[in-house]
Amino acid sequence: MPEAAAADKPHKLDDVMIAMDVVDTIRHREDLVRRELNDDAREAEMIERLREIYRQQGIEVSDKVLAEGVKALKESRFTYTPKPPSWQRTLFEAWVNRRRWGAIAAVASVLLLSTCGYEYFAVTRPAQLAEEQARIEITETLPRSIRQAHADLMKAATEASVKPRADQLLADGEKAIRDKDRLAAAKISAELKRLSDEVAAEYTLTIVSRPGETTGVWRRPPRGATQRNYYIIVEAFAADGRKLRLPIRNEENGETDVVDKFGVRVPQAVFDAVAADKRDDGIVQRNRYGVKRRGTVTVEYLMPFDGGTITKW
Repeated sequence: MPEAAAADKPHKLDDVMIAMDVVDTIRHREDLVRRELNDDAREAEMIERLREIYRQQGIEVSDKVLAEGVKALKESRFTYTPKPPSWQRTLFEAWVNRRRWGAIAAVASVLLLSTCGYEYFAVTRPAQLAEEQARIEITETLPRSIRQAHADLMKAATEASVKPRADQLLADGEKAIRDKDRLAAAKISAELKRLSDEVAAEYTLTIVSRPGETTGVWRRPPRGATQRNYYIIVEAFAADGRKLRLPIRNEENGETDVVDKFGVRVPQAVFDAVAADKRDDGIVQRNRYGVKRRGTVTVEYLMPFDGGTITKW
């Protein structure tokens, strides 16, 4: 049958293509190259082996073509030898691989921007804001606060001793501002505010006499003294009945505490009189110990006061 005849007929390929295929076949058959190609005497045997390989594939290859293929392999005729490195080659390879390099460059750019962004927002920008805030404080906020507090004190103070203290604080504050000493200026501003609050305060010191609470104590002074110090426990109430917390210096340790009760040192005679008053019916009838008026910093004591206070007993 014609179809069968066509199927049995060996395939024909172009001689050059066959020669190239021969070279490729030999390259991939390392055992042939290792055993045959380096031995000219056995070249014919290798050609015969190649003919058998192509015959098994249904391809008819002439001895001439097989010999040409072997010769071409020896001469590296169909072997690609890349050009030596050069800037033109580098540019060409970069262009060919532009997508890969573009992706790498994009990732690198993102990482660089992220690092720069973190550095700016986490370090540089906060430092800039802090520096600007410090500049505003020493040139605007603190000078305005110090001068306004001094002016308010001058208007509110009725006690002569307040104004010299306020003037000295203002002078110290102006010097700190000129020196751009922000910490010193802030401290002076706070001191003026404390003095202003003290001048504005108005309250009555009342002796504590509620059941179960201490009305008076005696203490021996520190450092092994033998005499006794007597204290009456008092608390401050505003005109509207609110109980106040005041900054009180404890003479026993030199520390200032903000408390709602404290002891005032009194002569023993006053201590004994208050004790006797409480023993009558459990209540101190004469319980007003002093009055602090608005515009002053000094308490008007209604009983003798020896000039010391304590905050713990």
